[in-house]
Amino acid sequence: MTDIQVLNTIMDRRFSCRGFLDTSVDRKVIDAIVATAQKVPSWCNSQPWQLHLLSPRARDQLSARLLQAAQDGQEAPDIAFPERYSGAYKHRRSVCGWQLYDAVGVKKGDRDGSIRQMMENYRFFGAPHVAIISTPRELGAYGALDCGAFVTAFTLAASAHGVATIPQAAVAGKAAIVRDVIGLDAARDVLCAISFGYADPDHPANAFRTERAGLDEVVFDVD
Repeated sequence: MTDIQVLNTIMDRRFSCRGFLDTSVDRKVIDAIVATAQKVPSWCNSQPWQLHLLSPRARDQLSARLLQAAQDGQEAPDIAFPERYSGAYKHRRSVCGWQLYDAVGVKKGDRDGSIRQMMENYRFFGAPHVAIISTPRELGAYGALDCGAFVTAFTLAASAHGVATIPQAAVAGKAAIVRDVIGLDAARDVLCAISFGYADPDHPANAFRTERAGLDEVVFDVD
């Protein structure tokens, strides 16, 4: 295959996995994924990302605390979540949500079912591995932008190794808990989690794929 065919194959294989096998990923593979992700560009080569890789004990501790906080209704991200989604963004978000609900059997109006599925975020969808991505607060939006590039590269490098991933902003909604569990420096912001491992091919949540907007919605020529 040509280079572009290989790249497209890797990108087509990647998806947000919401059901994992118990099988652990070898540490050498994890290190190789991170080393590849490290090659993305960043402003002034600042490389602002840091990745905290949780042990099974730390993962379970974080999960328990997040689940409790979710029941208490606590929400306090370091970086503000969007105030609203409108227009095409609202539509795409809704379509994705209903694809997931249809896959796992949550019907319209089933509030308990939607809450139950939402809580899977805090169980990391059963992933054996969880990484927390943080950014230096002083670098603001552009530090977060660079970290986003790292997250994308991580998911693609993982895909090339046959490892499934899901970036999770929901975990960052409880930043104080995350910060306490991983011992994060006070000068850094919690950006997201990446849960990863080997996909469970039989899990219903893994049965759908989201679509992408056409180029006419993305590319605007300027003469």
